[in-house]
Amino acid sequence: MIRNPESWHKWEAEWERKTPVDVEQNFKIIELLIDQARSVGKWPPKNPLEGIEVDIKIAKVVNGYVEKHSE
Repeated sequence: MIRNPESWHKWEAEWERKTPVDVEQNFKIIELLIDQARSVGKWPPKNPLEGIEVDIKIAKVVNGYVEKHSE
């Protein structure tokens, strides 16, 4: 149990700022998740466009965040 949530959130935010993004590791994780989805019969999806609206919204948010913070 976290006894001081405010202190924890400060530490966590600092850690996220200081920890560089490891793109290669992120792609490895994605590949493992896809392999797992294949092993349980959930990949590829029956309808590849199902949920595309959500994907587009997520992409807009992520790209907007990157654009704002990369200047």
